[in-house]
Amino acid sequence: MLFIHTHDDPWHRVGGEDGPVPHPQPAAHLLLSLEQWHAVRDTWPADLPVGVQLPNTADVEDLAADLPRLALVVLHFPKWVDGRAYSQAHLLRARLGYRGQVRATGEVLVDMLPLLQRTGFDAVQLRPDQKESHALRALGLVTDHYQGDVHQPRPLFARVAA
Repeated sequence: MLFIHTHDDPWHRVGGEDGPVPHPQPAAHLLLSLEQWHAVRDTWPADLPVGVQLPNTADVEDLAADLPRLALVVLHFPKWVDGRAYSQAHLLRARLGYRGQVRATGEVLVDMLPLLQRTGFDAVQLRPDQKESHALRALGLVTDHYQGDVHQPRPLFARVAA
């Protein structure tokens, strides 16, 4: 799991004092809103890495055709009890075969890390009051899951019997 620190993050959002720029100029490592991406995707250069912030109310399958062009998909947890982004990550990895970075932002707590990893997240931006050392410990507590996950879809009984 990659831990993102805002001061080291090469990805940056496009916006100004008056809010997001509707049609940003192409540049490497831009993190666009879904609306911004839809406005520029037909003209975006294929060699420039681009990321999209997806609200947890959006259908990830609407991005299916664009996934090969996206280096990063950011899924947001507006509240730690709102788990829709888990489903979005699982769909991106298991159904749509997305291989780029899937990042969790928002109310991301240490307790969420094992499930984030199981559902397909490979990067997180922890809430400021959460400690990375505690998150690393949480990731090491459970290393095998009976039901399987996006990395090992077969359930434990099927793996043992094989």
